[in-house]
Amino acid sequence: MVELIHTIADHSDDVNCCAFSSTLLATCSLDKTVRLYSLSDFAELPPSPLKLHTYAVHCCCFSPSGHVLASCSTDGTTVLWSAPSGQALAVMEQPGGSPVRVCRFSPDSTYLASGAADGSVVLWNTQSYKLHRCGSVKDGSLVACAFSPSGNLFVTGSSCGDLTVWDDKMRCLHSEKAHDLGITCCDFSSQPVSDGEQGLQFYRLASCGQDCQIKIWVVSFTHVLGFELKYKSTLGGHSAPVLACAFSCDGQMLNTHNVLHVLTQHTRYVTTCAFAPSTPLLATGSMDKTVNIWQFDLETLCQGYMEDQLKQFTEDWSEEDVSVWLCAQGLNDLVGIFKINNIDGKELLNLTKESLADDLKIESLGVRSKLLRKIEELRTKMNSLSSGIPDEFICPITRELMKNPVIASDGYSYEKEAVENWISKKKRTSPMTNLALPSLVLTPNRTLKMAINRWLETHQK
Repeated sequence: MVELIHTIADHSDDVNCCAFSSTLLATCSLDKTVRLYSLSDFAELPPSPLKLHTYAVHCCCFSPSGHVLASCSTDGTTVLWSAPSGQALAVMEQPGGSPVRVCRFSPDSTYLASGAADGSVVLWNTQSYKLHRCGSVKDGSLVACAFSPSGNLFVTGSSCGDLTVWDDKMRCLHSEKAHDLGITCCDFSSQPVSDGEQGLQFYRLASCGQDCQIKIWVVSFTHVLGFELKYKSTLGGHSAPVLACAFSCDGQMLNTHNVLHVLTQHTRYVTTCAFAPSTPLLATGSMDKTVNIWQFDLETLCQGYMEDQLKQFTEDWSEEDVSVWLCAQGLNDLVGIFKINNIDGKELLNLTKESLADDLKIESLGVRSKLLRKIEELRTKMNSLSSGIPDEFICPITRELMKNPVIASDGYSYEKEAVENWISKKKRTSPMTNLALPSLVLTPNRTLKMAINRWLETHQK
């Protein structure tokens, strides 16, 4: 299921962070360096190590294109590097010179957020290398940061345990005590749930902390309805502080309430983890000064995960889960009716045209029809999963097994012909989020195609 394929032992002190682009792996350490490796053979690149920081490097991250690498340090600076050449592009000093603990690019690469030990958070313009906006939290160091997939908001986490949500104008939308002993990391799922008719969007956010917990939150934001952050669940499995959490690039790997696999190779605390964007690789960094590269079997993990999801996200939905789902479908007005009638996941799947009209007294034919279509989509998904086909292998448009999967600029994979037809009819919108596509370029998803072919060879002999 998961295999250790390579160990990097070049750092002379604790590894604090690791990050992937489509072709490179970056690592940083208390030893003041940033190192770059090729994903083809894990050989260190000629410019590496990158030496400019004068104190420990706490965090590193690639821009979405992978062309620029950012790193931040106790020395109070955030440095932008050219990923291919290792050349320093800019050194940006945190206001007040406080140690910078975390940095993250916005999804469109326009801005870079940096959070510091004095609670300050800065948005830097990545073209001019100038300070764009800044803010601060009242208590604690900022040690975690994550942008929503759309980039219209981002979240910071503090050593005091607070999650703070900011909009793209640097206005504080919400602050909440999330972890009693302090937050260590947070990450958004790349897969938003969206209602195309009303523009309502939901994102899943994961946070972890010194309290040994990983928590899942549901985040929604519209200019009409405003912002909302809801606690969803707590993931168990750790008996010590959780120092890092990350969603896989398809947004699914962390989204399960079951431990899929436990990695035990490191000899000291694991401080960081990262998924590769286009290959089934996971990197983990540790206080033992090493970085381990793991390869996981996409088919096995997806199948096991989706079997768990089949149970967790359908029959075992709570009444609150059903309410969240209704809102995601733009059926907010039905939440009260469903709560009064104690409709949980099992009852939801058993609803019929007659029960909607006679028992729940939903008068609108249009609303009943829409709800039935959404419920049928759930049933179809359950049927596809129970047939043994991992949902990642099914095109979101056709709901059929993909033969020629491609990745669109929204990050989702589709059957090539289906998404081409969609774009020709719907212009520049995402079939999954209904948001404008940044680009019409479709990239062959060779990794997914190989996984589908392996699955076919095994299951359809």
